[in-house]
Amino acid sequence: MKTFLSLLLFLWVVPTTFADSPKNIVLILADDLGWADTTLYGKTSLYETPNIQRLAARGMTFSNAYASPICSPTRASILTGQNPARHGMTAPAAHLEAERFAAVASPTGPPHQKSTNVRSTTRLTPELPMLSRLLKNAGYTTAHFGKWHLGREPHSPLEYGFDLDLPHWWGPGPKSSYLAPWGYANPDFKEGEPGEHIEDRMAKEAVAWLKNRDPSKPFFMNYWQFSVHAPFGAKPELIEYYRKKLGNSVAELSKPEIRQRRLSSHPPQTGLPQQSPTYAAMVHSLDDAVGSLIDALDEEGIADETIVIFYSDNGGNIHCGLEETAASGQKYITAITSNHPLRGGKGGIHEGGVRVPAVVVWPGVTEPNSRSDVRVQSIDLYPTILQMLNVARPKEYVIDGVDFAQALRGHKLERGPMFTYVPGHGATPHWLPPSISVHYGDWKLIRTFHYGDNENHQYRLYNLSEDIGETKNLAASRPNQVLELDNLIEEYITEAKVVVPLPNAKFDPKQFDPSKIGVQPGGLKMPAAFRASQSKSDTSQNAQPVNKAMLLGWIAKNASVAFEGDLMKITPTGRQPFIANNRVHNTGPVEVRMRIKTHTAGSGRIQWRTEGQESFLKTGQIKSFKIPGGDWQELTVPIDVKGNLVHLRFFLSDSTQPTEIDWLECGPRAPNSKTKKKWDFKSGRPSPKARKRRQ
Repeated sequence: MKTFLSLLLFLWVVPTTFADSPKNIVLILADDLGWADTTLYGKTSLYETPNIQRLAARGMTFSNAYASPICSPTRASILTGQNPARHGMTAPAAHLEAERFAAVASPTGPPHQKSTNVRSTTRLTPELPMLSRLLKNAGYTTAHFGKWHLGREPHSPLEYGFDLDLPHWWGPGPKSSYLAPWGYANPDFKEGEPGEHIEDRMAKEAVAWLKNRDPSKPFFMNYWQFSVHAPFGAKPELIEYYRKKLGNSVAELSKPEIRQRRLSSHPPQTGLPQQSPTYAAMVHSLDDAVGSLIDALDEEGIADETIVIFYSDNGGNIHCGLEETAASGQKYITAITSNHPLRGGKGGIHEGGVRVPAVVVWPGVTEPNSRSDVRVQSIDLYPTILQMLNVARPKEYVIDGVDFAQALRGHKLERGPMFTYVPGHGATPHWLPPSISVHYGDWKLIRTFHYGDNENHQYRLYNLSEDIGETKNLAASRPNQVLELDNLIEEYITEAKVVVPLPNAKFDPKQFDPSKIGVQPGGLKMPAAFRASQSKSDTSQNAQPVNKAMLLGWIAKNASVAFEGDLMKITPTGRQPFIANNRVHNTGPVEVRMRIKTHTAGSGRIQWRTEGQESFLKTGQIKSFKIPGGDWQELTVPIDVKGNLVHLRFFLSDSTQPTEIDWLECGPRAPNSKTKKKWDFKSGRPSPKARKRRQ
């Protein structure tokens, strides 16, 4: 195995020639489309994907195709041929403004977690030999359509080797919604007519580019679909079609106990059916776009000289939910989709998060309507595409991906070990703490860092040939198999210089609850509009009417506020919810103290403005801090204020569930300072110090 890994160190130019190699390539990457979300594998009776099926009839369908469980890591791997463990982008953070080019292991974590998280890079190193640059340098016309999620300028497709980028958007999904108006700022991308679907428009733009290309040059079309990522929405007529198709099958879901269960924390379930007409309609539009591209290739007469690859960036989303309307008119709550028979979904290291649909059409090479059980991974697309197009590999560059051209020719391919890296604590059904897995042969081993006894690792071993649903952990009964596979993991970590999680020096066994691992806190993640409507309902039934005086000078943005008993309850209604106060007046350095309760652990942020500053600075005057989830916490956050503090913003750590605040305090760090400002959200309530004195 050491020989296998050492071969990855230096991959020199290996020229290959195939007289039958097509000169063009179309790469279609679906967003969040699960392995069971198409008709390719016979796992859905609700969704309809005739165009993906039509594509499969022209080429080879892969039953064991894999990706990272999150979008940005997969996208980065496709363009670099490297595993996220090596290039460092292990989280969907590339839309953030902050630029970080190296992964960093957090030194400590919340006391209920045994290991620390690894902070992902937010940008790829610009000097890497991106696939798009290699093809452009080889004479290809290049264009990117749709989602990017690998960074803003100077890290957009236009800087990474693409001649064209539409709509030129860096966000994690469509900017506002799937149906126009969308609000993109690109002057070269015309706003859609009201109701126009963004996927229809992207396919239209791609087809127009195809028809107006320079026919004397080969082309690379990188069509990365927005579908089927949030925000969830679709054409009304398609939603109605699938609502009628579901019929009475969802009648039981309107029961109050089922609704409440899905909106509350509960052990994750398996085997759930697909029950969302909205998501079914979204899949329908995704498939329509695939059909538009196939038709355009046929109309141009270039289908026989164009490779087409269809892939998804991660498994299906089972942690988000929607309130749907049944054909009977009753309302019900459902998860977006189901990955049954696979366990888990997007964001998780189990099969439901990493196994994806995949089709490759290589005219003259792949046998029409053929299938392959060869295991492939998204990182493999890089070397395989270079091989298919007869483009030289970059010299002295580590490629983790495996060229699977032999499998496309119908030959056997003995793949070496395949690694998946998820170095953060999750919050989706079946989530695991920071982990790395290896697939090798029939076996899959998951190492969870430092979650065993005495800071040792914890292991889960599955035989996927017998247990595709990962229901039987064989680690205890097969210790030799665990050791063999764990050695492969350790070799790869060493060779790739992987930044790994550390034992958490602040771990407190009294605060650790193993029963919460795998449980999604707060139930399904619902859209902001639903949360806002629920907040209004809760306010009317359980909370006091809110007046300005009760807020004590604070205001809420992208959130609603209610008062329940002695507490202020803040419910997010949009992105980046926060509360703010512009009457603070303290001289730095200061500290902010609070008593707070959130559903899930996360990172809050405090931003400040000082006297003389007309607006908040984009960098420098902001402090992140950890908030353990579940129980009440009293936290102290020192902030390095220089000058006279006048304005505070507190960005919530949980953008999906309510945050409760008992009191806030801000003032100089000196312990006995008399100038500290307090906000106790019960009128006339004694301060924390006063309560302590009375006890």
